[in-house]
Amino acid sequence: MSLEGNDVNAFNMAKTAYTASTQAIRTPRRTEFEAFAKITQKLKAAADAPASDFTKRAEAIYDNRQLWTLIASQVADDDNELPRQLRARLFYLAEFTNEHSRKVLKNEAGFDALIEINTAIMRGLRDDPTIG
Repeated sequence: MSLEGNDVNAFNMAKTAYTASTQAIRTPRRTEFEAFAKITQKLKAAADAPASDFTKRAEAIYDNRQLWTLIASQVADDDNELPRQLRARLFYLAEFTNEHSRKVLKNEAGFDALIEINTAIMRGLRDDPTIG
């Protein structure tokens, strides 16, 4: 018996449909984790950079603020399904991050608090078995 035309395509699709993927499953929590990881690395690099490298510091702060602004807007939405208390805590962290970022840019504070907050969030996201 020989496969032809559409049968070959169907056979190939069936064959690959159940093959183990080499990439991790992309869940919303994994995407969030990866965003925090990427930005936290930028914050760490900026913290290690000389104070004179304002561009590197400002870019890291900007990216972190963008992430936290997005989180704040999502948890402020009444349709958000997270528990109300968690939403309130995340909104507070977004406000703190914004205020602390101003201090960092004025050289009145360091990056440590921002890095610690992001790292704590990543630990929480990592508790999801799909991230592991």
